Amino acid sequence: MNLHISENAAKWYKQELDIETSANVRFFVRYGFGGIVPGFSLGVGFDEPVTIHASHESAGITFYIEEKDAWYFDGNDLSVQMNNKLNEPEFKYKP
Repeated sequence: MNLHISENAAKWYKQELDIETSANVRFFVRYGFGGIVPGFSLGVGFDEPVTIHASHESAGITFYIEEKDAWYFDGNDLSVQMNNKLNEPEFKYKP
């Protein structure tokens, strides 16, 4: 699996999460709606990596997904791009 975060999306996270320097930002599976697996969605938080499945560095931030959450993607790549209409990041899954 590949993980890609656009520079604009990374800057949005940096501003919204009040990140002043470098940080580790984790995408994790949680109960919710709107994701690719019914009943689940992605959460975002700060954490120290344990077992990284995929990562991408952008705007001084290391974005990553832990091995234990890899099942959610089922072989899909995750690309996070800015939706300029909504002025927020948008998750795109690609086989």
